Amino acid sequence: MAVVRPTQRRQRLDPEVFRLPVEEIREGYYTDAYFNFTKELLEGEGRHPDVVMQVFQKRHSVLGGMDEALAVLKLCAGRYAPNGEWILGWPELKVEAVYEGDEISPYETVMHIRGDYSLFAHLETVYLGCLARRTLIMRNVSEVVEAAAGKPILYFPARHDHWMIQTGDGWAAHIAGAVGVSTDAQASWWGGKGMGTVPHALIAAYDGDTVAAAQAFADRFSGQMNIAVLVDFENDSVQTSLAVAEALGSRLWGVRLDTSETLVDRSLERSGAGLDQHGVTGELVRLVRRELDEAGHQHVRIVVSGGFTADRIREFERQRVPVDAYGVGSSLIRGENDFTADVVLVEGRPGAKVGREFSPNDRLERVI
Repeated sequence: MAVVRPTQRRQRLDPEVFRLPVEEIREGYYTDAYFNFTKELLEGEGRHPDVVMQVFQKRHSVLGGMDEALAVLKLCAGRYAPNGEWILGWPELKVEAVYEGDEISPYETVMHIRGDYSLFAHLETVYLGCLARRTLIMRNVSEVVEAAAGKPILYFPARHDHWMIQTGDGWAAHIAGAVGVSTDAQASWWGGKGMGTVPHALIAAYDGDTVAAAQAFADRFSGQMNIAVLVDFENDSVQTSLAVAEALGSRLWGVRLDTSETLVDRSLERSGAGLDQHGVTGELVRLVRRELDEAGHQHVRIVVSGGFTADRIREFERQRVPVDAYGVGSSLIRGENDFTADVVLVEGRPGAKVGREFSPNDRLERVI
């Protein structure tokens, strides 16, 4: 097993943070049907096998979703009594797990659940889904944070996925090192707020006048947030950046370059940089930085966005492109990081399917 770095977070989130639909989860509404049938059969036959359920995944990754998975077990393990009352099963289980944000190795055991299988058979789909989704976000964000070599990563994928997953994804991004998220929902689990820039739509609402939109935005919000402005509305990032910087002065925190990959910025065309400079390129960033500095706006930061991935960020850093922060969107929610759960011990004896076996891990800690 590879040497892994433990997270500095050693305190688990309270289950109430997640606002789980507890009744629906208990009833198996979000569960693969065969697990519901399994629970019904075991209870109907009075069969209560004492098992060890073992959870793992197959990549070098960063663990996310563990606190959420534990909340599912704490609040939803159990059974219905004949009178319809829910009997909580958590006190009868022994659960050991590693921590949210821990680096994990392929096939490393991240959780053991010990106890009467009929108490938690209906939860496998839900807790594995928590782990899979949040670990995907953790791994992707960690990769771009490392690629950026200390420069801030702004987490901007909200518009690329369903709104219901924002809260947990935002938390995962935060733990993995993103310094900002774009919605209040993404920031809610740590009590933060969403952040962003003067958007294209607001500029359009001011008749395409970026300066007018930026001034109005700063007049209202400069005491509440750092003012950053998108400067590609007219596809002339240098001139727009200069105009906004001149108009806002010290109120301008930064400009954001977001040129479409189908276009060459007009300032590059004027500079003779060539027609292969589509989108946000290193040459465009250098040109904007140089012009801002020469005009006395050295305080204005440059944020880049638009199709950035870990590889693209590494290349920008290799070339020493003068970027101050990276806004990263859809690449952070792509890919897979699936988890698997197996019963590996039954009544203390090996009981796994062929190819799986009990795998202890001294990093596991008892969950209270």
